[in-house]
Amino acid sequence: MDDRTAILREWFDRVDSGRTGSITAPQLKRALAVGNLNIAVTVVEQMIRMYDFDRNGTMSFEEFVALNNFLLKVQHAFSDLERGQGYLSSHDVSEALVKMGFSLDTPSFYSLCESFDQKKNGRLRLDDFISLCIFVQSARNLFDSFDTAKQGRVALDFNQFVYCTANCRI
Repeated sequence: MDDRTAILREWFDRVDSGRTGSITAPQLKRALAVGNLNIAVTVVEQMIRMYDFDRNGTMSFEEFVALNNFLLKVQHAFSDLERGQGYLSSHDVSEALVKMGFSLDTPSFYSLCESFDQKKNGRLRLDDFISLCIFVQSARNLFDSFDTAKQGRVALDFNQFVYCTANCRI
């Protein structure tokens, strides 16, 4: 076990106060708050759904490691562009998303930024940016599950559309 994995294991074990081998959304939310990340419980639930490989509604250590890798990628993209300001402008958000492999058209991008800009001031703080990235990654995962031909297009019937919107809501 490398040092990073050992640190993550220690952190996970502290959060898993009941020693169940998994953590719940409220436990993960409290743990993130200790790191000054005030993430809405709905977003934390989305984080768990995104990496809940066994679909049991909680997060095992292995699933937690996968989430941690994603969050590190998000934090690096944020810190590379925030220039000590503590926030990203919409231009910076666009650049950060591209660095993370997401390319959106202009209307989709601005709609997304507007949805996650809690203060409506054109600035996304780290917790806003994490929420935005969780949403985009979840949407990508869901889209990819329907884009079986990998053509970048899907056709959905109404039931599939309802399924998609229910799974992407935050």
